[in-house]
Amino acid sequence: MAEQQGSSTVGTHLEAMIAKLRELNAVRSERVADAFRAVPRHVFAPNNPLAEVYSPRDPVITKRDANGVAISSVSAPEIQAFMLEQASIEPGMRVLEIGSGGFNAALASELVGESGHVTSIDIDDEVTARAAAMLKSAGFDHNVDVVCADATSWLPDDGSWDRIIVTVGAWDIPPLWTERLAANGRLVVPLRLRGITRSLALIPDNGHLAATSAEVCGFVQMQGRDAHEERLFLLQGKDIGLRFDDDNTPADMTALDGVLATERAVEWTDVTTRAGESFDSLELYLAARLPHFCLLTVAPGAGEQLVGHDEHRFRLAHVAGDSFAYLVSRRRADGLFAFGASAFGSNARVAAAQMVDQIEAWNALRPGKVDPAITVWPRPDSASELPEGHVIHKHHRNVVLSWT
Repeated sequence: MAEQQGSSTVGTHLEAMIAKLRELNAVRSERVADAFRAVPRHVFAPNNPLAEVYSPRDPVITKRDANGVAISSVSAPEIQAFMLEQASIEPGMRVLEIGSGGFNAALASELVGESGHVTSIDIDDEVTARAAAMLKSAGFDHNVDVVCADATSWLPDDGSWDRIIVTVGAWDIPPLWTERLAANGRLVVPLRLRGITRSLALIPDNGHLAATSAEVCGFVQMQGRDAHEERLFLLQGKDIGLRFDDDNTPADMTALDGVLATERAVEWTDVTTRAGESFDSLELYLAARLPHFCLLTVAPGAGEQLVGHDEHRFRLAHVAGDSFAYLVSRRRADGLFAFGASAFGSNARVAAAQMVDQIEAWNALRPGKVDPAITVWPRPDSASELPEGHVIHKHHRNVVLSWT
């Protein structure tokens, strides 16, 4: 595109993006900022307007499946930036990227320098071919190898990596990844925890992994041997449903048949938030503390019966027998937003009260203790040594969220 050929225009978009990434606390170091300056992002997203390519919070979709679902993308700069900051890549390191888009591997190449090396691996041969071509076009193929394989079951050569960065949404952490991680290495992975995804920076710690940071993110889901499908239960046609992940699906979902025909109940709390204030930690808290936590999914234009006047609904939900509740908020006279729980079912008030109890328990931790310590343990041998906390069972791992 003609717009993309003007270096001054590119530079304007680039510097505006970096400034915004600093404001978002995604770029925190000059090394990561300089890497973004050194790698021409528009080369990896040709035929897209510069305003979209350099939008700080938006990915560029590069491939969709037969149903139109995105299965490969150039991730949003915000996510790429904070994951690189989480990884803390130094010159001379060996870096493995799982999930190829090309641009992120080029950023890692810039960070490791001439003495380092990057391997980018993806299960889709079209994706790897595109990534390799883009890296060559941008001049970053000298210290980057692109490999097509399922990274959950095979990794190239027999060495270890100082850093492993996963750029697809993972439900579990395959043993191979930690087996090939250097003893003082770091694994950065977007891990799904009951449907809630956090980019975790994990370091080896006496037989398990300990998270040094957790960032809110979203990614296309991993394919291959360790792919994991969520379970969706529809409550009203295809418009309204409940999505479950991990080990927390109720045994009998037929108890919710016709639940939306019952009268809605709402329980309010004195727990408040300001406009624009983050309450991401509440997601993890409810996911851990509510036994049948799930995500409410509503098609665009549907779900009018789910909220009252001046209310806003959120996706956080849970099932209690023949009833379900979900998080809502409303603006108070003082301008703050109060949290509450809206529910349907013959025991709607019980389901709402259970969620309200957990909202208030989370609020009691504010402001200093709302973010949990996250540790990841191998299964099944770790059962007797798990720390105090709330355990989410995976196939290969136990994930423990601790607020103590």
